[in-house]
Amino acid sequence: LGMRRTGLIFLTLEELFRKTQSSTYGEYEFSVKISYLEIYNEQVRDLLRGDDQNLMILEDPLRGVFVSDLTETSVTNESQIMQLIMSGNSRRIMASTAANTFSSRSHAIVQVLIERKEKTAGIKGTVLQSKLSLIDLAGSERAAATENRGIRMLEGANINRSLLALGNCINVLSDSSKKGAFVPYRDSKLTRLLKDSLGGNTKTIMIACISPSYLCYEETVNTLKYATRAKNIKRKLTRNVKEVELHVSQYKEIIENLKSEVESLKKQLKAKGHNHSQQ
Repeated sequence: LGMRRTGLIFLTLEELFRKTQSSTYGEYEFSVKISYLEIYNEQVRDLLRGDDQNLMILEDPLRGVFVSDLTETSVTNESQIMQLIMSGNSRRIMASTAANTFSSRSHAIVQVLIERKEKTAGIKGTVLQSKLSLIDLAGSERAAATENRGIRMLEGANINRSLLALGNCINVLSDSSKKGAFVPYRDSKLTRLLKDSLGGNTKTIMIACISPSYLCYEETVNTLKYATRAKNIKRKLTRNVKEVELHVSQYKEIIENLKSEVESLKKQLKAKGHNHSQQ
């Protein structure tokens, strides 16, 4: 990209690729795919495709919650993934309000799908699957502070509606006395998409953004209460591992890799024997 990028998302993805390419995981091969979407006025838009089509949210017993027809692009390094995110950012809906010169008018979700499998597996291979979701929530808005009118007011109302729905879900999930109670995930598109992150087999971290200004006292207190409730959500996690039978072409690849390894070991032994005889 010509320069070093900073920020939580860029640094996280840089670290992700650094680990997958390290010698610690040399016996594994990784597959990484990225998707990028935004929720604007309760509509789901694909930021990598660049059209205004409203995509459907579906739920599957195996895949969990997913967005139909959402672009998933394979990437092999952090530069590719950063270029895709920057391209998606250029399509995000932003606007100026009295409170912020550049205000996000939507929630955005970067999803990174990762599969790890052994390079030299047997007839059946073990695949470890992970999904990393990096979520940028639009901030809650007060019409008096933002001086919003018309379309800006409609956007703000939808932002607040989805954040309220998220708060309601967090309230149920964080209250031990409400264990097994109905969680209103379907109250907004945001909570439907975050169902796995909130109540599924997922480790979730929430970062609360607040202002040190006394003018934002009420919003700061509400945000901290929001984050405190989220912190009380407890989950028992298991690894997403599945067994897959290999295709014939994969057998051939494994055999070729083993042959190469045998030849390399033979050369090393021969070289050691030659050195020993000279001594």
